[in-house]
Amino acid sequence: MKLVIAIVQDKDSSALVKRFIDEGISNTKLASTGGFLKEGNTTFLIAVNEDKVDHTLTCIKETCKTREQVPKQATVLNGTGLYPVAIRVGGATVFIVDIEAFHQF
Repeated sequence: MKLVIAIVQDKDSSALVKRFIDEGISNTKLASTGGFLKEGNTTFLIAVNEDKVDHTLTCIKETCKTREQVPKQATVLNGTGLYPVAIRVGGATVFIVDIEAFHQF
């Protein structure tokens, strides 16, 4: 078994939950906070058999899209003043780890 840990932007979490339900993928959803932008994220914990890892990753990749955002703190000085800079946010950060043991009580 594998544990898939997916950290996604809150804007994508509802659609991903719906996708997981449609695909029959059990998960645990946790609220989390991002570092750079200090915005809300959602962390999903998904335990799957090895043969379901690729399907789970496909669901995440197709649901969680990147987008551009102009945060207040991201500015560049170009000689005449400060200008906001758009950065890419969204998508998903995914970790996959082996599960040594699994117990359900």
